[in-house]
Amino acid sequence: MPDPDPKYPNPREEDIYAGDRRLSRPDSALPDWHIPDAKYRPIPIAWFAAAFLLQMVVLVVIFWVLIGESGWITMVLSSFATGALGKWTWERGMKDAGTGWKIATVIMLLLQLTFVCLGVAGRF
Repeated sequence: MPDPDPKYPNPREEDIYAGDRRLSRPDSALPDWHIPDAKYRPIPIAWFAAAFLLQMVVLVVIFWVLIGESGWITMVLSSFATGALGKWTWERGMKDAGTGWKIATVIMLLLQLTFVCLGVAGRF
């Protein structure tokens, strides 16, 4: 006959074992064999957003620092900065991203560079 009033251990107060395996412990709701997925897995949108924001800041700084100089200097330095940022983004992991993300990143980098080039066009 089963025990009419079984004593179940409280997982908030004591460990619960199943054979030699601990199923629960007071400081965690997860069993000891379950390892939560806490590994950082960057995604292409993070690389894209980082490249977009960093390029925006760098190009604005270059534009304003060289506001009184020839437009060619601003264009060349902006192009070098965009190339270095593109290389950095690719090495971070964009090279392994999907084709759509690669195309979007290149278009975005070139589009922002184009805006700077158009902005300095009057200073040639």
